[in-house]
Amino acid sequence: MSKNTKIIGIIIAVVVILLAAFFAYNALNQDTETVHIGYLPSDHDAALFVANASGMYNDAGITVKLHEYNNGGDLMSAMASGELDVGYVGIAPAVSSITKGVPVKIVAGAQNEGSGLVSHDSSITSIADLKGKTVATPGEASIQNVLLKYDLKKNGLSNSDVSSPGMKVASMNDALKTGSIDAMLTFEPYVSISEKTNNQHVVERSGDIIPNHPCCVVVMSDKFLADHSSQAQKIVDIHKDATQKIIDNPDDIIQYLPSEIVSDVTVEKDSLSNIKWVTELNDEYKSNVDSFLNIEKDLGIINQTLTEDQLYAKI
Repeated sequence: MSKNTKIIGIIIAVVVILLAAFFAYNALNQDTETVHIGYLPSDHDAALFVANASGMYNDAGITVKLHEYNNGGDLMSAMASGELDVGYVGIAPAVSSITKGVPVKIVAGAQNEGSGLVSHDSSITSIADLKGKTVATPGEASIQNVLLKYDLKKNGLSNSDVSSPGMKVASMNDALKTGSIDAMLTFEPYVSISEKTNNQHVVERSGDIIPNHPCCVVVMSDKFLADHSSQAQKIVDIHKDATQKIIDNPDDIIQYLPSEIVSDVTVEKDSLSNIKWVTELNDEYKSNVDSFLNIEKDLGIINQTLTEDQLYAKI
């Protein structure tokens, strides 16, 4: 055998070994498990609906299964038990869970504002007019409950000055129509549905209560972040791209939203216009989160200060 033939044989052998190692590495590192994502039936989670219905996850080679919850407290309980990998949830229940040691991190903001205080009585012009009455929220752990407590305090009232039952959001509008409750502090699209379809009265929007307050975020379990870092990054990138689609053309994305939250296209357009979308987990957004957490501490909802490392994942 000639020297050249030997060299060629060695080169071919090396190439074969390298190719085998490459394909073996890809096989071992390919994410094939289904990603379980929790959400609430809300326009606040529109980026998730757009990403899923428009095929963005599928195009990225990610299989997802969506799980609906009544409120953020229920969703975070599912995160704590390991049922979910990812959640679209309010900042309040997310932070409450983190303070209790639930191993999750915030990986992206979703939106700011987008909730409202609604009453059946047009003579009610502030939370002070609801003293002694019943104001429903999605639950004790919800950001809407935080907004209610802050609004009461801002107007010189205590939490005991109103009854504040937690209710399934989809049931609140009917309860308001029948007079079972006097008001509700809820999220979109139910604020717009109540106002435009049921002729109820919007007393305040959440931006009137706390301007530019953070609302929903995207969280991931520490385990998912550690075991599937590549998928985690893709999901964050998809979230940003889907959110940008909403910002660029909100009317066009209505087709991707669940039918149960789109009662009417015109109403849905109004709803989406009341939400401030977030695409970056930047310093400005983190500062808004810090301000909101200070409000929660002042209200006695949380009792500790969280560091950036405790709150956010670095991906």
